[in-house]
Amino acid sequence: MTGIGRWGVRGAVLGLGALWWWAVVRLVVVPEAGVLEAAVAAGGWGLSVLPVHCVPKAQASGVLGSGRWRRVWGAGARGVVSRRGEVRG
Repeated sequence: MTGIGRWGVRGAVLGLGALWWWAVVRLVVVPEAGVLEAAVAAGGWGLSVLPVHCVPKAQASGVLGSGRWRRVWGAGARGVVSRRGEVRG
């Protein structure tokens, strides 16, 4: 994004951030704050916990194999399952 598009996005982010802070401060300071402020504050918080840094499972570091849990539960009392999914015991 260049030029006007970049400023439009920045303006939207700043405006929504200011709106969220207004709602939070109003909830804390004003005794008559109501549902609108609570909804804006909860919605902003909900957006902040979205998993925006997710990657596909195949690209994730330290990913477990797709059948690992099946092997673990299948082993049950038969023995101990190593990290590589081998049943020992």
